[in-house]
Amino acid sequence: MTRIARTMDEKQALAIAHQVLQYVERLQNDAKEPAIPESFANDADFLNYHKKTLELRQVIGAFAKGDLSVPVTTKGFIAGACKALQANLRHMIWKVQQIEAGDYSQRIDFLGEFSVSFNKMVERLDTTIEELRQKEEALTMLAVSLQKEARRRSAALHELKKSEQRFKYLAQRDPLTDLFNRRSFFSFAELGVQSASTLKAPCCVCLLDVDHFKRFNDTFGHLEGDRALQHIVQSCQSRLRESDLMGRYGGEEFIFLFSNMAGEQGLDTADRIRHAIEHSAFTFENGDTTFLTASVGVAVILPDDQMTDSAKKLRLGIARADAALYEAKIQGRNRACLAPPVTPTTAADEFPVAITAS
Repeated sequence: MTRIARTMDEKQALAIAHQVLQYVERLQNDAKEPAIPESFANDADFLNYHKKTLELRQVIGAFAKGDLSVPVTTKGFIAGACKALQANLRHMIWKVQQIEAGDYSQRIDFLGEFSVSFNKMVERLDTTIEELRQKEEALTMLAVSLQKEARRRSAALHELKKSEQRFKYLAQRDPLTDLFNRRSFFSFAELGVQSASTLKAPCCVCLLDVDHFKRFNDTFGHLEGDRALQHIVQSCQSRLRESDLMGRYGGEEFIFLFSNMAGEQGLDTADRIRHAIEHSAFTFENGDTTFLTASVGVAVILPDDQMTDSAKKLRLGIARADAALYEAKIQGRNRACLAPPVTPTTAADEFPVAITAS
């Protein structure tokens, strides 16, 4: 009888063990929390195990979704492993934030193969950033060198002007405004276009016409008109770079060459010049003041190996700038318009609608 009772006890224990294993398997596999078997509903040890396992399920599920904020309060090996993983992932996030802030010395060594790949990525990123920094330094040095060269050329030109006879200087300049006259502007502008082509850089040619200037001369006289043109020149030059060229194209019309400048930049520069004229009061000899406005046309000259004639490029650019100037006048004056880019396949007499500065 004792042996039979023992056999019955073993069978009951085995049945209970199978029941527990089935419950544990559901805890591991089912997405929904399984119900506690009625036979264990009042068993404190089972309920404690149930609570710990549910917490671990929640922690692991949160980790899988990227949520590392869930606290791990359960003790034990698995809970400890979860805490370690949570700490490692948080530490990795911190390191990524440091890398984002520019610290490329960060490395990790606690995530196996991922650590190796992560470290290689950071090393490559560090190398790339360093290469970009070196290239930036090289470009900066080149820019400084070009600026120095521009200053040296300007100084050399200044010394040449001082050493030359006065009549030669006046032959290059407009006597009223002291700007390059039309002939000398074309000479320097052709060199500028040629230099831009060599550097594979765009440049912009710009035509400016003072609005209603004949009416101004008829109303206030030509002497005041001359002073007004000098005032216009001063307003324009206040918005020019050292490398830009400005000349008197004729009458109340002026011409510019903006080196190393694309179309939209040229339009912005032209509009700043126009804005400076519009908001700079002209003072008459008697002390009265008035305001003048101007219309501006801009055309970009793109570097193109197929068209090597700098003079032809410049003439085509001026033709398009003139068309854009005409468009500005049609639209009501006191505005800047941009012509489409100059290309070797576009005829000089084709002028699509220009872009107007806002």
